[in-house]
Amino acid sequence: MTSLDSGDTAWLLVSAALVLLMAPGLALFYGGMVRSKGVLNMMMMTFGSLAVITVVWVLVGYSLAFGDDLGGGLVGDPRQYAGLSSLMSEDSNTGTVPHILFAVFQGLFCVITGALVSGAIADRARFGAWMVFVTVWTLLVYAPVAHWVFDFSAGDHTGGWIANRLGAIDFAGGMAVEICSGASALALALVLGPRLGFGKDPMRPHNLTLVMLGAGLLWVGWFGFNAGSALAANQSAAIVFTTTLVAGAAGALGWLALERVRDGHATSLGAASGLVAGLVAITPSCGSVTPIGAIVMGLVAGVVCALAVGLKYRWRYDDSLDVVGVHLVGGLVGTFGIGLLASAAAPTGVDGLLYGGGADQLGKQLVGGGAVLVYAFVVSGIIGLVVDKVMGFRIHEEHEISGIDLIIHAETAYDLHATAGTRSGSSFLDNLTRHDDNEQRDRP
Repeated sequence: MTSLDSGDTAWLLVSAALVLLMAPGLALFYGGMVRSKGVLNMMMMTFGSLAVITVVWVLVGYSLAFGDDLGGGLVGDPRQYAGLSSLMSEDSNTGTVPHILFAVFQGLFCVITGALVSGAIADRARFGAWMVFVTVWTLLVYAPVAHWVFDFSAGDHTGGWIANRLGAIDFAGGMAVEICSGASALALALVLGPRLGFGKDPMRPHNLTLVMLGAGLLWVGWFGFNAGSALAANQSAAIVFTTTLVAGAAGALGWLALERVRDGHATSLGAASGLVAGLVAITPSCGSVTPIGAIVMGLVAGVVCALAVGLKYRWRYDDSLDVVGVHLVGGLVGTFGIGLLASAAAPTGVDGLLYGGGADQLGKQLVGGGAVLVYAFVVSGIIGLVVDKVMGFRIHEEHEISGIDLIIHAETAYDLHATAGTRSGSSFLDNLTRHDDNEQRDRP
C-alpha cells in the first residue's frame, strides 16, 4: 500500500464527476439531433445505459476489465473484484488515489461508450431490447477491450495484451471508447436496418439549441475524461488538458471550413459535430502530441469526419446520428495519428514517424486499432442478432411512423396539444403498447 495524495484524489474525484456530466451532455446532444417524436426515447437510451452499466460494472464488469489476467491478455478474473467490496479497505490502494475511485472512474468510461452506441439506432429500437443488449455488451465487448487497452501489468498483476505485449498507446480511450463504440454502432445499425424513409425523407435535427448545449457539456466533461486519465494533478494532466482544448477547437474549425467550401454554409450542427470529432481524435493521442500536433490532429479529424458522415448514404447503412462517421473514423484518425505525430516531449515519451521515430509505433497502433474494430464489430453484431431473434429489437413500422416516444414511453417531449381525460388517453396508449408487444411476439 502507498500513501494517498490528497491533490491527486481530489482531481480524480472532479474528473469522475466531469465524465458523469458527459452522460446528460450526450443525452442533450443526441436528443436534439433526432426528430421531435423520438427525443425522449433517445435521451432515455443514454440514461438507461448510465443506470444499467453502473450496476453491471460494480457487480462484475470492473473485475473482468482490471482483474488479474486469466491468460493471453484477453480478460480479467471476474471474481477478483466482484461487487467492489474488497476495495473498501485502504489496504487495497496501490497508488496515490483510492482504488475504488479508480474503479468508478473507469466505470463511467464504460457508461459513455455504451451510450454512444445508441445513436446509431435512433428512432427504431425497443427500449427493453436496448437495455438487454447494452448489459450483455458491457460484459462481452467493453470489459474485455478495456482489459486489453487500459489494464497495465504491475508487480504480480498481469494486464491486457495491447497495453503490455503490443505496446500500442491509448491515453484515454481512442481504441477502448471511440473505435469500440463506433464499430459496435455499425454492427447494430446493420442488424436493425435503416429507418423508414432513410435516404428519401428529411430527417433533420429537431432542436439545434439542444445540440449546441450538449456539445458544450461534452467538451467540459472531456477534460475529466482525458486529463483525469493522468490519475494525478501534475504536469502530464496540464499538458493533456491543453491538447484537449486546442484539438476540440481545431476540429470545429476544420469541419466548418469544409462546410463553407463544399456547401456554402457554416452550420451550427457542423460546429458541434466538428468539436466532437476533434475531441474524439485527441482522446487516444492527448498524452502523445504537442499543442501544435493537437491542432493538426483536430483539423484533420474535423475534415475527415465531415467527409465520412456522408458514406452512409452511399453504402446504405443507417447510422442515425453519425456515430460511425465521427467516433469510429475520428478514433481511427487519433489512434493511427499517434504513429505519425507523437513527440517524445509529450508525457508518453514516444516519437512518431514524422518526429524521427520510425514506423514501429505506427505499426503497433494499426494492429491495436484494427483488432478492437474487428472484435467489437463481430461480437456486437452477434449480440444484436441474438437479442433480435429472442425478443425483437425493432419497433413495429406503424409505431415508428407515429412516434417512438408515445408508443414506448407513453410520453411526448413537447405537450403542445394537451388533451383532457387522461383515463381514455391511457387506454389508447395501453392498446398501442399491447399491439406492439403482440406484433413482436408473433414475429417468426
